[in-house]
Amino acid sequence: MGPRPASTGATQSRAGSYRGGHMTTFSDLALGEELLRALAELGYEEPTPIQAETIPPLLAGTDLLGQAATGTGKTAAFALPLLQRIPLGGPRPGALVLVPTRELATQVSEAIHKYGRHLGARVLPVYGGAPIVRQMKSLERGVDVVVATPGRAIDHLSRRTLDLRDLQVVVLDEADEMLDMGFAEDIETILAQTPASRQTVLFSATMPPRIRHIVDEHLRDPTTISVGLGQATPGETPRIRQTAYVVNRAHKAAALGRILDVEQPGQALVFCRTRADVDQLTETLNGRGYRAEALHGGLSQEQRTRVLNRLRAETADLLIATDVAARGLDIESLTHVVNFDVPSAPESYVHRIGRVGRAGREGTAITLAQPREHRMLKTIERLTRQPIAIATVPTVADLRARRLELTRAALHESLIEDDLEPFRVVLDTLSDEFDPLNIALAAIKLAHEATSVGGEETDEAEIPQMTLHPAGKEAPGRRPPRRTGSGDSARIFIGLGRSAQVRPQDLVGAITGESTLSGRQIGAIEIADRFSLVEVPLDRIDEVIRALRKTKLKGRKATVRREKSDRPDR
Repeated sequence: MGPRPASTGATQSRAGSYRGGHMTTFSDLALGEELLRALAELGYEEPTPIQAETIPPLLAGTDLLGQAATGTGKTAAFALPLLQRIPLGGPRPGALVLVPTRELATQVSEAIHKYGRHLGARVLPVYGGAPIVRQMKSLERGVDVVVATPGRAIDHLSRRTLDLRDLQVVVLDEADEMLDMGFAEDIETILAQTPASRQTVLFSATMPPRIRHIVDEHLRDPTTISVGLGQATPGETPRIRQTAYVVNRAHKAAALGRILDVEQPGQALVFCRTRADVDQLTETLNGRGYRAEALHGGLSQEQRTRVLNRLRAETADLLIATDVAARGLDIESLTHVVNFDVPSAPESYVHRIGRVGRAGREGTAITLAQPREHRMLKTIERLTRQPIAIATVPTVADLRARRLELTRAALHESLIEDDLEPFRVVLDTLSDEFDPLNIALAAIKLAHEATSVGGEETDEAEIPQMTLHPAGKEAPGRRPPRRTGSGDSARIFIGLGRSAQVRPQDLVGAITGESTLSGRQIGAIEIADRFSLVEVPLDRIDEVIRALRKTKLKGRKATVRREKSDRPDR
């Protein structure tokens, strides 16, 4: 059997034609009773957009080209009609699903098995790294659906243990990923051994020219369904918040640590270009207090399985991975995707960030860009049709303010929900010697130190804030001047310094605690042996001086005044 006849006309676009009117449940999609019962038991109430658009034409036997990111529900979109259309119980498979990775093969196989549980469907995952003899015995006994990686499928075809003569449906899932991994020739070889009468279904997050070639060669007058990434309807907020931070490569690891401290992700997937970057960044983030796991091609299958099990058990916060190693992963609790480098192919960016913002949930995509990568970000914006907000890397003052806010929130929750009565004896015994307010402050200090991720950044220098440069040249590596609506900044002299063990966070805490300034409004801080200098907005300097004169630093009153060199000329 050779390739299918080429498409004879323009592909049809039916996006939206199955979502109107009364069609809101799976029962409206003409699915069989056994499938509907399985869906009800799984808690599926109504189809996702890709399912509502895809199931009717697939049930009708039409070839289909679907563009959808991971997490849109496309497995059910092709699996449900597949199970309804193929004959079950025969000696040879009626459907073949090709996927890029062993993890995706397992996931898709498990999903099809659940959907077809009341039909008695026999589903077999076929991939490398698993005993081939066991797969051969299962194929010999007979299976209905084979979910395979291209390489292992070729292996079985060469051994004549996989017979595709009765195949009625072929699905190419995540086709762009399979091509990126070098499976183009294997896919052609496999399709050449399938009946020309088969139904062919192709899903891809992106549509590069190579995908179009496969469509023209192997799909016949396909229906085209497109559920775009993050395409919000008018008036809706996009599910994926996209932000870029501009930072020199030398500061990227430190910058990412600060960003994660502020963002506080549930679980995050961080993409790096090389294995060395993965290992180095994993070590750095573990040192910062995160539970980070590395995933790249240098790991054995046993090591890889352990990493994925820790992620699924949520005993790891971060997965640091290369593109190839992360393909096919489906992490349910993922809240953030981070591009440690701007992807060289805009399509890779689309596929990466499609892993968050699923099923109506919000997700966050963060990209660390170097100043010269302005054009690459603009290309991505054009592809996604969404702006990428440019943010500034959090300062040490920002981190302190964020950590104090987290401590405040934790204490607020404890005051509302916890039974605090067992701890009253501690308060009573200390109240004879200390003011209750000071006791509370000491308790807050201990709680803050116990819960701060990464610890206090006493010795960490500020990261230079950068800007994108359209011409591709780096903008000066200096922090933008802090200005207010009324002018420049000025410096305050404080008569305590290193000899009094004054730290930058002590100064920031005193200013933000006693005045209306936020940490972001505080500029450069210089600490000498016997004094300190703090930069604040010019129009707020008198307020800050009054506030500092009322408080103590390190338990001591200090001389506080405007620095002489900053006084206006008289």
